[in-house]
Amino acid sequence: MSLFLNIVFFLAATVFSTMTVRTLLCLRSCHRLPKDLPLAKTPLVSVIFAACDEQDRVEGTVRHLFAQQHVDLEIIAVDDRSRDATGQIFKTLSAEDPRLHPKRVDFLPEDWLGKCHACHVGASSARGEWLLFTDADCWLKPDTIARALAVAQKENVGHVTLTPGVSPQTVPAEAWHLAFLISAADWVHGVNQDDPKRHLGIGAFNLVRADTYRKFGGHVALRLSVVDDVKLGLLVRRSGGRTRAFIGGDDAECHWGVTVRQMMRIMEKNYFAAIDYRTFAGFFVGAVLPLIWLACLIGPLTGTFLGYAAGAALLSCSIPALIIARRLRWPIRGAILVPFVFVALFIAVLNSTWTTLKQGGINWRNTFYPLDKLRAGNVK
Repeated sequence: MSLFLNIVFFLAATVFSTMTVRTLLCLRSCHRLPKDLPLAKTPLVSVIFAACDEQDRVEGTVRHLFAQQHVDLEIIAVDDRSRDATGQIFKTLSAEDPRLHPKRVDFLPEDWLGKCHACHVGASSARGEWLLFTDADCWLKPDTIARALAVAQKENVGHVTLTPGVSPQTVPAEAWHLAFLISAADWVHGVNQDDPKRHLGIGAFNLVRADTYRKFGGHVALRLSVVDDVKLGLLVRRSGGRTRAFIGGDDAECHWGVTVRQMMRIMEKNYFAAIDYRTFAGFFVGAVLPLIWLACLIGPLTGTFLGYAAGAALLSCSIPALIIARRLRWPIRGAILVPFVFVALFIAVLNSTWTTLKQGGINWRNTFYPLDKLRAGNVK
């Protein structure tokens, strides 16, 4: 056995065993949203979301918001240049319940991303003490907002966020989501421990105090941030606010990415932005880490100690996945598959990096945004 292969197997075993141990430690702070906390007071919450051509799902989103319990809501739904019946659905639903305030964006100003501008439009008229930014295809359980407010009051924090729940149609999609949560566990743990170097925000559920949001400049500061949800968490941290993060599950269930292929396509615009458009980092994660993963697969075939160690380290990723699956009340089948699906996340980073560089930017909501402009406006 060559020295080179031994070094590769040692590196592979170190990478995946460290990942497993680190995730297990972080999972001590990664939980579902608490259910039994009392809500001391019920401030007005302004729920804001942007919708572009969402006629198939947006009525369900609004009706789940109508069904929220123990909270005082106004719902600001912004139709962002839709070409379908999204706007008409909003008008019909607003006649049914006056808490819904529809808005329409017809023209996108220069130096704005469409979603960020729509969120800015919605937030500009919000009256709530708290602002909840969510997605047009995210369905909340009836008590989700009240429970998040109760956490914010108990912990005295200015921001609560939930990871997106999904309804996977395949076992590999379950494994993908569990692998994603493993990759996010360090960040969830960090913000819950008030680590000053950690921040987190997720588009499915970003509940932020209105005064904190306005203190850091709102979506004007985020106007060219593709991952505006994540960067919102960063600006909360910089403004002196604190975050609490939870595993969303069915508390915030998003109706996108129900297969691995769909999730890779959805993340095409996001992952390169999430690593701040760093080309070396994109190719390292997307090209080098899959080779290390491959070394874990072939290691046991060599019959060597280090080869077996590499294979065992990869399989150990199923342990934190099983814990997360239990917290989601999912079957164990996806967790068992996680070691073999993990590579799809690495390849998704490579795909995002390569596609964005090849195109010289991203296409989003029928608009092309050049990469140099995105880099210049990126919040770091």
